[in-house]
Amino acid sequence: MLLKTKMEKIINSSYNNIGGMIVLKNSKILYENYFNECNAASTFHVFSVTKSIVSILIGIAIDREYIKSINQKILDFFPDYTVKRGEKTIQNVTLKDMLTMTAPYKYKSEPYTEYFASDNWVNSALDLLGGKGKIGEFRYTPLIGPDILSGILAKTTGQSVLDFAAKYLFLPLDIHVEGNIVFHNKKEQLDWYKEKNVRGWVADRAGVNTAGWGLNLTTTDMAKVGQLYLDKGIWKGKQIISSDWINESTKEHSICKQWKLSYGYLWWIIDDKEHAYAAMGDGGNVIYVNTKKKMIVAIASLFIPRAKDRLKFIKGYIEPMFENFA
Repeated sequence: MLLKTKMEKIINSSYNNIGGMIVLKNSKILYENYFNECNAASTFHVFSVTKSIVSILIGIAIDREYIKSINQKILDFFPDYTVKRGEKTIQNVTLKDMLTMTAPYKYKSEPYTEYFASDNWVNSALDLLGGKGKIGEFRYTPLIGPDILSGILAKTTGQSVLDFAAKYLFLPLDIHVEGNIVFHNKKEQLDWYKEKNVRGWVADRAGVNTAGWGLNLTTTDMAKVGQLYLDKGIWKGKQIISSDWINESTKEHSICKQWKLSYGYLWWIIDDKEHAYAAMGDGGNVIYVNTKKKMIVAIASLFIPRAKDRLKFIKGYIEPMFENFA
């Protein structure tokens, strides 16, 4: 009890934008608490945790043969897209390059204003893909780029990303994502970032859901996703996603030198020896899975810029506190 009190003092002093936290070990909830007037029903914009959810959906689409292979060329999915004269790099980018953040882009800094002003974020991302960079070099793209993956899911499955997710992932896990959030101007989007407890999944005006950000989940939803992966894709006796995809997507395929972390298929690889990996989003949103210790930590946070590193908190305080529990 004293250790938990100490941990909560650390949360209140150094990680005071946390809204909810759940710790599971051996499928049992060892800790669940909420802060900042949040509760179990509160939803949070999980930012780049969205990417890892999209990775799961790509895996399910491959399992169900909507997508043949991650080695398919991106342009194979968009036969109506016209490549500008002289552009060669984009023609060789594969789905795997997108999943491992090793695809090149034409911009130095993301042109957010122009991008969000467009009605079709998938086409806008395709327009920015390629350029003079080399395929195979890690380049993390927070918002612009991953939307191409949403476009692929919509094209191959013949339904919206949210509908596909609801049928094959959210419904089995009893996760409720209420609908699309569509912004009509910049002010709506900026105001939305400041709101608490918004529900749904952001989509462009063409109705395609975002892949790099924009999904809202509860802390429990995040913990469920972690448990699904720890249990090799099985939920209540049913195989939701193949264990092969989980193994492949949570092992090193590329390296981010800037943050000294390995990267899988839209999952960060934290510790090879313990097979620990995480979905991480801006503001301090994390789904952390430690396979060896059979432990999951889900942290949902209210957005603040430059939030303190949750991994240090998890590795330094949370894991040592709970690792000896049965």
